[in-house]
Amino acid sequence: MFQCKRVYQIVEKSDGYRVLIDRLWPRGIKKVDLVLDGWLKNLAPSADLRLALHRQLIDFSSFSVAYRQELYALDRSCWLPLVATAEKGTVTLLYASSDTQHNHALVLKKFLETQPLWPLS
Repeated sequence: MFQCKRVYQIVEKSDGYRVLIDRLWPRGIKKVDLVLDGWLKNLAPSADLRLALHRQLIDFSSFSVAYRQELYALDRSCWLPLVATAEKGTVTLLYASSDTQHNHALVLKKFLETQPLWPLS
């Protein structure tokens, strides 16, 4: 199971495996203060794509399509361990964005939920 959560929210036992999926370290948080099991920068959208969304050069729908294309272009080894971990328990995708309705964590969550753990023959 995957869930998304802002890095600024309270850590809960139900969070399970906590992984930061932002390319940049979140503002205002010291590295020693953030409870996490991993930081997967390579799963974050490219800098160009992130900036296009933040500067409102593209809408969230266009961003989602482009980000999914970036994810499909990645080697499976970048995200397969998260899918395997989610088979055993909760994986919390941590992000810093203040927009809880339109952010890359939601797109990544949907992407990961549709990926098979093992390649189909």
